[in-house]
Amino acid sequence: MSRPRIVIVGAGFAGYRTARTLARLTRHKADITLLNPTDYFLYLPLLPQVAAGVLEPRRVTVSLPGTLPHVRLVLGEADGVDLDARTVYYTDPESEPGTLTYDRLVLAVGGVNKLLPVPGVAEYAHGFRGLPEALYLRDHVTRQVELAAASDDPKTCAARCTFVVVGAGYTGTEVAAQGQLFTDALVRRQPLREGMRPRWLLLDVAPRVLPERLSRAADRVLRRRGVDVRTATSVEEATPSGVRLSDGEFVGTRTLAWCVGVRPDPLVEVLGKPLERGRLLVDPYLQVPGRPDVFACGDAAAVPDLERPGQYTPMTAQHAWRHGRVAGRNVAATLGIGSRRAYRHRDLGFTVDLGGAQAAANPLGIPLSGPLAGAVTRGYHLAAMPDNRVRVAADWLLDAVLPRQAVQLGLVRSWSVPLDTASPELARVAGSPGDFTSRPEGES
Repeated sequence: MSRPRIVIVGAGFAGYRTARTLARLTRHKADITLLNPTDYFLYLPLLPQVAAGVLEPRRVTVSLPGTLPHVRLVLGEADGVDLDARTVYYTDPESEPGTLTYDRLVLAVGGVNKLLPVPGVAEYAHGFRGLPEALYLRDHVTRQVELAAASDDPKTCAARCTFVVVGAGYTGTEVAAQGQLFTDALVRRQPLREGMRPRWLLLDVAPRVLPERLSRAADRVLRRRGVDVRTATSVEEATPSGVRLSDGEFVGTRTLAWCVGVRPDPLVEVLGKPLERGRLLVDPYLQVPGRPDVFACGDAAAVPDLERPGQYTPMTAQHAWRHGRVAGRNVAATLGIGSRRAYRHRDLGFTVDLGGAQAAANPLGIPLSGPLAGAVTRGYHLAAMPDNRVRVAADWLLDAVLPRQAVQLGLVRSWSVPLDTASPELARVAGSPGDFTSRPEGES
């Protein structure tokens, strides 16, 4: 008898954990295939430190072949799923089409940048969802400071040294906090015109940065460091020379980082199954109703929150990581290995790294700030990372005792990291072989 075929689409927090759990539980009793555009799992929480030159890029990547030895990796982006034929359609990195058939399917496709209908944003802003975007931002910020230092025009110098971050959630707050330290280090080596220093603006329509339990400590650190925090403020228009804010002010800048959050990958929209705000509805066992062979987890799945009846688990890495473990166990249970369980998880707290020794955290509901929160935050990341712990710790140590290396590598060009990561593309409609509809291209 042939072994059951399990296909996992996506190697983010949910997909990677699913693959690792299944490989451990099935012990060669199933063929596990992981479809992903890259050969690594990206540890997203540390991406702002890559953009700020604290960590080298490979530190936040975990090799899929190296850490999932019993899982077959297929490089490609999913274009669609035919649920009736149990087939996943994909395109490989060289634009060749391919198909994968399955007995069990796990959709862990994650999310894509959330765009708002703001004129000019798609053309002049950049998101912050992947390694290329972090590398581009690091080069771009370095270049702007270097050009500003060489400029004779005060207005041009000020615009080049003004950096606008939209979205004061975890990612945007860390980008602004780390970015201010990074540019301050740059100008110590390459001073600007007298009286000028880099200026970072952090904007959000919300009344505060971050959730309330972390907001006060983070806001205090940001403002003390010189970050211009503007709450209840949004961007109304982006242009090549700056942005117009909702209060009417025009801010000259060459840098607009878009960190307003993500939306579920549009792949799930073509499945023809019920959605909850773009997320695929699943039961507490992470199964798609009416399809006992299909599971979904992570940002693309609306998982009932059993701790808060009537609500769904939020789109966070913490939930996605734990979704993956439960999805792996429940897929194995359908093969007669172990027993299934419903997803239930209480938040253990959140952390936000503000650069240097500063952070804000509330482990187990205990509010912390300053160096103690910094130690807790970095300890949490080291414990949570599947690999590269020694290398990450070594980079942190070197950053504490040595000046950062600030050079432009020129590896990523602006046109290769568009904000709109969901451009139209043909996708096969689920359950309708040969029929096509357009769908945005997302992360698989």
